[in-house]
Amino acid sequence: MSTPPIQWYPGHIAKAERQLKEQLKNVDVVLEVIDARIPLASQHPEVPNWIGEKPRVLVFNRVDMIPASVCQQWLGWFKAQGEMPYVTNAKQGKGIKAISKAAQEAGTQMNKRRIDRGMRPRPVRAVVMGFPNVGKSALINRLVGRKAVVSARRAGVTKRLKWVRISPTIELLDAPGVIPGKLENQKNAVKLAICEDIGEAAYDNQKVAGVLVDLLVELAYDRILQSRYDLDPICITGEEYVHTLGNKTYKGDVERAACQLLNDFRKGLMGAIPLEFPPA
Repeated sequence: MSTPPIQWYPGHIAKAERQLKEQLKNVDVVLEVIDARIPLASQHPEVPNWIGEKPRVLVFNRVDMIPASVCQQWLGWFKAQGEMPYVTNAKQGKGIKAISKAAQEAGTQMNKRRIDRGMRPRPVRAVVMGFPNVGKSALINRLVGRKAVVSARRAGVTKRLKWVRISPTIELLDAPGVIPGKLENQKNAVKLAICEDIGEAAYDNQKVAGVLVDLLVELAYDRILQSRYDLDPICITGEEYVHTLGNKTYKGDVERAACQLLNDFRKGLMGAIPLEFPPA
């Protein structure tokens, strides 16, 4: 099914990206947050270039939204790539202490170098970065232990950079979600749209809901659609499925059917469903 190209690069993101690159020289450790449902699609391709040699903590967030067995597969895959992801459910505060400890340890090395040069130790400066709506603000609020930054289930809530002190020893920079200026990989772009990790102005709900149905069939989750909507997706395209559901359930309101499908997936009402598995 062909969908119009998904591109989304609002002005505040372009500005925030410039400011973020300027601030990175003041940062000691980078916490990169990715969405466990789409770990590869939600990794910004430019992050390694931006941070250079700085220590990076990979935060595998939203693990409540995929099966535990798939989470283990991903951890094994990342370890094989030389990565050690930290598993979190920032919304419920799971896995937060380990992140704080990892940031602290990265800062210990930085302060050791400062002391060796005859300088005084200072709080560790960490930045939380990643695509919009992957759970960065929820993670910061959990790390701080209070609602220090605005958090919501939609892309583009954080508009500017803000330093937040977690403790006497750690300061955190909350950055707006950063996305590439051009989304070259449109398969990934659609997954970002399905997971709401990109602004809704970028896509057509009906097209994206159709792709979601096609993906669920491809990943053998068709029974969930059959039981939830009493409609078998196997012999029709995702686009046809959305139209049929609109006619059957919402008196021909296809847009409403599309939004229903997307919201049911995003809220976890279909169950714990990953849209990506580790590459073979």
